[in-house]
Amino acid sequence: MMGPIMMDVSGLALTIQEKQQLIKPSIGGVILFGRNFESIEQVTLLIKDIRQVNKNLLIAVDHEGGRVQRFQTGFTHLPAMAKLGVLYDKNPNIAIDKTFSCGFVLAYELLTIGVDFSFAPVLDVNYDTSKVIGDRAFHSNSDVIVKLANSLINGMHKAGMKCVGKHFPGHGFVTADSHLDLPIDDRPMSDLLQDMEPFQGLINHGLDALMPAHVVYTQVDDKPAGFSSKWIKDILQNQLKFKGVIFSDDLSMQGAHFIKDITDRVKTSLNSGCDMVLVCNHPELVTQIIDKDWGVVSEKLQSMQGFYGFKSDKINHQQHLTTIRDLL
Repeated sequence: MMGPIMMDVSGLALTIQEKQQLIKPSIGGVILFGRNFESIEQVTLLIKDIRQVNKNLLIAVDHEGGRVQRFQTGFTHLPAMAKLGVLYDKNPNIAIDKTFSCGFVLAYELLTIGVDFSFAPVLDVNYDTSKVIGDRAFHSNSDVIVKLANSLINGMHKAGMKCVGKHFPGHGFVTADSHLDLPIDDRPMSDLLQDMEPFQGLINHGLDALMPAHVVYTQVDDKPAGFSSKWIKDILQNQLKFKGVIFSDDLSMQGAHFIKDITDRVKTSLNSGCDMVLVCNHPELVTQIIDKDWGVVSEKLQSMQGFYGFKSDKINHQQHLTTIRDLL
């Protein structure tokens, strides 16, 4: 059984302490970062070692393309999703085809080394106000976002990977970066509905999981969305009928310091409706929570494991690479 905590590891190989931590009942996943990557051979061995310690763990990475792609050398450097949005404005059909190919290449290359899923795609609306989102977003039009994101997700699914849409209900309007600050969005719910449209449009149409934003939407709740049962349970699950997996954003980010104590952060996030919570870049915080009883994860989380019957898709991978060659 897996626990609901996703932790990170410090370097290119597991430490003795990390091997001891990964078998704790509270741990259910590992997120990898750029510091964990030196080469395809090295990261494949690291992932193999993680699975030897605990074969049930989910292994994830932020691998969107553009400026958010943790693994570089030997991987296809995918374009920022905004590039596909620009192409859509010129030729929608070609853009949709190329986006599918991007999704397939993204997923295939990660699955090949043993990663279960990427935290992608970004479903935020681009208002040209958020530097942290910016060209990570497909477009400023929510209908276009739905079409392109759906195509990317279909490509990921074709390769055998589940998707995680982020950052519900929308991080694109606020200027503050939730890694460094707690962004505040004072718009009324009537305005927020536009930001929610990409999520709503993909619920029951391929959206396997999502991640709430570390943003306070003051006209709806005084808590950030990832700590808000109003956002997660009332709006997302009850009103929008989302039945997939919910991952918290990193609980060590400044936007999560709305709650000072890490134990209380984890508790509030899980109680609000998150299935798995991320604690990254601060091993001392993992130490504080790892031995507590957080229960076990729901069965739907286990569905996030990658499908590794992909060896026969090598030809497809080359074909999809050819399709997106002009974007790279």
